[in-house]
Amino acid sequence: MHDDPLQRAAELINGAEAFVITAGAGMGVDSGLPDFRGDTGFWKAYPAYQRVRISFVECANPAHFGTDPRFGWGFYGHRTNLYRSTIPHQGFALLRKWIDRTRGDYFVVTSNVDGQFQKAGYDGDRILEVHGSIHWLQCQTPCSSRIWPNRELFEIDESSMRATGPLPSCRECGKIARPNILMFGDWHWLAERTRLQERNFDHFLGDNAGRRVVVIEMGAGSAIPTIRATSERIGWNLEQATVIRINPREPEIQAPHLSIPLGALEGLQRIDALLN
Repeated sequence: MHDDPLQRAAELINGAEAFVITAGAGMGVDSGLPDFRGDTGFWKAYPAYQRVRISFVECANPAHFGTDPRFGWGFYGHRTNLYRSTIPHQGFALLRKWIDRTRGDYFVVTSNVDGQFQKAGYDGDRILEVHGSIHWLQCQTPCSSRIWPNRELFEIDESSMRATGPLPSCRECGKIARPNILMFGDWHWLAERTRLQERNFDHFLGDNAGRRVVVIEMGAGSAIPTIRATSERIGWNLEQATVIRINPREPEIQAPHLSIPLGALEGLQRIDALLN
């Protein structure tokens, strides 16, 4: 086996029969998106919240849509606008190139709610968004199980981070709507869309259980370890699966899995240079 994890990663990718792409907040950093790493990182992205010492956890609370919806949509409306305007970085295309070249099956598992994989051309039926998506809405109550696409336009006063324009409303009861995202302390998230994605992913794992599976994990931290745990579960449970963990701060993983201490885009570019 190669001592160089980048060279070994290139060899694994060349021989892969299926790919699982797992991604946390660090995947979006190279596209210019904030990763909300701690209060400092969050406040750097949103200085208005630093002035009043409000943390990410306090902002990402579903109660705001009932008690102060202009505050709630100030945060989530701004993020909706940001994600709509963001262009996925080159790493998304590199992954697609490797999948196409090997003609491998693939599935994406992400804790990000930004829809960047869909924007980058990945098949929506091959994506699991474990925390939901900002591009779908639901009732805050909820009065029914209905969710619908977020096609709303948001006007935000960035000095106060409050929404100033019309707010989304539930198509059933007329109350203020909220994003179909799992928030902190959230008992009202409608999870059926994600549950369907989970079933698709389970079928994918069953279909590929005996194949050479490469898990490429990017930007997934240990603070909310859902993505790291998913990568490791596949890596240890499937006999021919290997995890490539690309992470500049927390790359550690036990052999034979690979640890690459780089950012997502740089890690993918350096592997790609060895593939060509």
